[in-house]
Amino acid sequence: MTGVIAVTTSSPRSDIRPSRDGAHPVRVSMEFFPPKTPAMEETLWASVKRLEPLSPAFVSVTYGAGGSTRERTHATVKRIVEETKLLPAAHLTCVSATRDEVDEVIRSYQQAGVRHIVALRGDPAEGLGTRYQPHPDGYASTPDLIAGIRAIGDFEVSVSAYPEKHPESATLAVDIDVLRQKVDAGATRAITQFFFDNDTYFRYLDKVRAAGIDIPIVPGILPVQNFRQTASFAERTGASVPAWLAQRFDGLDDDAETRRLIAAAVAAEQVFDLVDRGVTDIHFYTMNRADLVYAICHLLGLRPGAEQKQAAA
Repeated sequence: MTGVIAVTTSSPRSDIRPSRDGAHPVRVSMEFFPPKTPAMEETLWASVKRLEPLSPAFVSVTYGAGGSTRERTHATVKRIVEETKLLPAAHLTCVSATRDEVDEVIRSYQQAGVRHIVALRGDPAEGLGTRYQPHPDGYASTPDLIAGIRAIGDFEVSVSAYPEKHPESATLAVDIDVLRQKVDAGATRAITQFFFDNDTYFRYLDKVRAAGIDIPIVPGILPVQNFRQTASFAERTGASVPAWLAQRFDGLDDDAETRRLIAAAVAAEQVFDLVDRGVTDIHFYTMNRADLVYAICHLLGLRPGAEQKQAAA
């Protein structure tokens, strides 16, 4: 009939996006950092309790240089073990510590029931941009640290990966060779530095696979809580901030409510694209705040009480 437009009410099965059909479950993990003040501690544990019902595959707790920071990390991990059903992955670095000191931390994690360690060399003690100097009696590098962890117990070991290369690496090829050394030492998973352009991640993944590295390379996602802070942190860590991302937050310095809405939309868009392109595991850098991560997980179909398969399985 002339002038009538046929409208279909459904799409062929092959056209359905994995991020929408729910047939491809996504496993998520989450990172927290140990609180420095009572107020920060309250925020952390409110976030932990908010996210716990989503049953993430694991949650990691960062670990910095200095005794007090390390003690806070251990206390946080211990409390997660004792007061929640979450599986903790404790970060560990070899900055400014002897082998004996690091080994003592590994054993203390083991005694606390931790079976997953995120092994990192750690930032230079003087801060980003300065030269890293290993402790004369310590582990010299991440592969050495991984070997030490493996010598003490049967831990799962995750490591870092850098889609835009580590700031100290001369080239991306050199950086990928370092990742290979971590795998040879016993690493079972890599979690990437955050990025905002998914093509950057997939180009990196292609190079990693071409180099014969076959462990999971889990994309690390940073929902933007504060654009200016995120941009500053990205500059210091070698992660690029696309112009389109800056444009989306332009003019919102005094509009916190709209910034939160934009942040949720940007992060959801990025995650959905990853899932639609075959990614099944995602790691969230929560910055100890739950709202954005919870919302994105909800959009992915993760609901309280729906157990995820453990990423470590």
